[in-house]
Amino acid sequence: MNYSPITALVVFFGVSILLFFIFRPKKGIFFLVKKIYQQKDKTIIEDILKYLYHNQIANNTITTNDLTNTLSFSNAMIIESLNKMMDNELVVLEKDNYKLTTKGNEYALQIIRAHRLWEKYLSEKTGFHKAEWHERAEKKEHELSVVEIDKLSSLLGNPKFDPHGDPIPTSKGKIAKIKRGVPLSSLKENTIGKIIHIEDEPDIIYKQILAENIHLYSTVRVIENNTTRVIFHSEGEQFILAPIVAGNITVSVLEKDEVKEDDITRLSSLLLGETAKIIGLSKECRGENRRRLLDLGFVKGASIAIDLLNPLGDPKAYLIKGTSIALRKNQASKILINKNKNGK
Repeated sequence: MNYSPITALVVFFGVSILLFFIFRPKKGIFFLVKKIYQQKDKTIIEDILKYLYHNQIANNTITTNDLTNTLSFSNAMIIESLNKMMDNELVVLEKDNYKLTTKGNEYALQIIRAHRLWEKYLSEKTGFHKAEWHERAEKKEHELSVVEIDKLSSLLGNPKFDPHGDPIPTSKGKIAKIKRGVPLSSLKENTIGKIIHIEDEPDIIYKQILAENIHLYSTVRVIENNTTRVIFHSEGEQFILAPIVAGNITVSVLEKDEVKEDDITRLSSLLLGETAKIIGLSKECRGENRRRLLDLGFVKGASIAIDLLNPLGDPKAYLIKGTSIALRKNQASKILINKNKNGK
């Protein structure tokens, strides 16, 4: 079929424009798709590194089957990534067991540093609920460069621990020493301890802990512990957990002389007619929420009482420094008090 010169010219320019949009450097479709695949490869490699690191800390051996059964990528992609990692001396294979090299261990710590710093950022600088922190950090950890990670750390004051109590590696890979604890599920009745870590995986168990409103660094006293349930008191409230859930809470056992202010309770437990003095804000109260409560007068030593009950139960109005302030139960649970025993 013969085309007129004008038609041929139009076709030529049309094809040229199409090719330009496909192969335009950095912004063309070809380069964008290539970038997506490269990012996917990076994500898989970094997820493998993290998985191997955590399991090596726990002295677990990891095989190819362990990785393919655990990670949410195709078997082919995982195996391809493992081959690349061995070529780049990030991992070695010893008798079907993958181990991190020194280079791989340093890379893994960099990803863990990014993840925990981003969780810290979400807890301190945003209004996202704690149930969202882990998933958001899982995505962001693969996007941050080393320079961006260092800037984030500086912005947060170079914190040593994330919101769950896990240590944050420094830029040089050093990790703060943490006090060894035991699972809450292993404590005997009448044992007193302090929660020092709440594991955020698996997600289904972590969400059960969040739903119970259990706080990091709070003191617990075990009332009952058997094969079906663990009952404990903390900050004036009673909690009942299945042993598998309690196992994700790490506790540092306290000696009798270490137990202080065992009568501390949450403002949410205050009843109409009772009065109390504020001991302080729970460490669960962070960022803007913490600053707001302090600005409103919820400071150590302030007297407080219920001013008005809500027929629906939530929120309640509290009288503090001559001002009536409404708080929801979730907010009030982060304010710690000593109830006045004489009712005044």
